[in-house]
Amino acid sequence: MADDRCACGAAAGPLGLCADYYHAILAEEQSDPEMYSWHAPVVCAYLLQHPAEGHRRYLDFQFRLLQLYLDQGLDALHRVSAHQVARNNHRSRSSYDTRSFEGYAPLPQDGFPQGFRASFSGLPAVDSSFVFDGHPAYGRRIQTIAEATLEAWRTGQPR
Repeated sequence: MADDRCACGAAAGPLGLCADYYHAILAEEQSDPEMYSWHAPVVCAYLLQHPAEGHRRYLDFQFRLLQLYLDQGLDALHRVSAHQVARNNHRSRSSYDTRSFEGYAPLPQDGFPQGFRASFSGLPAVDSSFVFDGHPAYGRRIQTIAEATLEAWRTGQPR
């Protein structure tokens, strides 16, 4: 990988590679609860675009979680996530409740996509902020990355 290209195929942006953007987003989320609302889609999309940085065993769940998010919206994703957290409480012996994901396609096993039409290094940031033009605009940008992630995995190629 050249210094100006990310493992996902994206060109580096003003802040660097996708990992630089990802870590900056995670840091900014810590002081912005409204921005944190998109934490799960950010993590899932990032790890699906950069699977070597995560654990292969969770990619299918992350793929299905992104599908749920795009199909039912952020509020539904938060409800399902809260339900999972409650079930997986350290005092509980319950496992993941997969009923919410039964209607969603599993992660394709054809290999890693060759690129994505939208990636993290393409996100704009002004004065080190990703929500410079408001939370709804930031949310639309994260949604675009989530859509591009699923699209590339489904087709096996960039668009």
